[in-house]
Amino acid sequence: MSNTKRFYTLMLAVIFLFILYIAYVQIIYDPQSTGFLGFKTNLLHPLNTTIWLAMMRVHVVFAYISLISGAVNFASTICRKHRKLHKLNGYIYVAAVMIVGLTSGYMAPYATGGRSVSIAFNVLTMIWPAFTVIALIQIRKKQIHSHRKWMVRSYACCFTNLTVHLLTFFIRNASGWSYPASYRMSVYISIPLLLILAEIVIRTAWKKPEGMNRPESA
Repeated sequence: MSNTKRFYTLMLAVIFLFILYIAYVQIIYDPQSTGFLGFKTNLLHPLNTTIWLAMMRVHVVFAYISLISGAVNFASTICRKHRKLHKLNGYIYVAAVMIVGLTSGYMAPYATGGRSVSIAFNVLTMIWPAFTVIALIQIRKKQIHSHRKWMVRSYACCFTNLTVHLLTFFIRNASGWSYPASYRMSVYISIPLLLILAEIVIRTAWKKPEGMNRPESA
């Protein structure tokens, strides 16, 4: 098995476990997000819990869709043998990213950790759709390799929530900081970290895209 396939298999396992974990928390453990909402103090704007929960659930569902559809389209077999499916699934990914971005825009002012975290999420809300649109433009121009690089950058943003929660857990337990302080630090580490990792992947695992030698219009 090549390094690329090992990395892809590991990524699928991480996605599967993360989706199971979030589904357990959202459906069984804390469906009203009482624990997480308890950390949202000293907000600049009043929080309507009903609307926030609805937005959060839409956000989570379409974040799942972006994770899964993005993973499917990075499969070399899909790229080589199922171009129509790749194209359709790509549009599903774009739509999911845009919906995640819109719901993020609503939730950002109420972010745990205060205004600095809200700013970070607002920046992410701008750059993630931007990366995705650039990737779409590149495939329309039949720039296959450039399209793939921008999709890697876009897809890296899908892992923000996973990375933030993992880092929050480790920072909080290692430092003894409060949850909001740990969460704030995690957000400011996660976003640049994921962008750096995307560039590493571009220069290593997907340096030469497999099965994408012939142009295919989107």
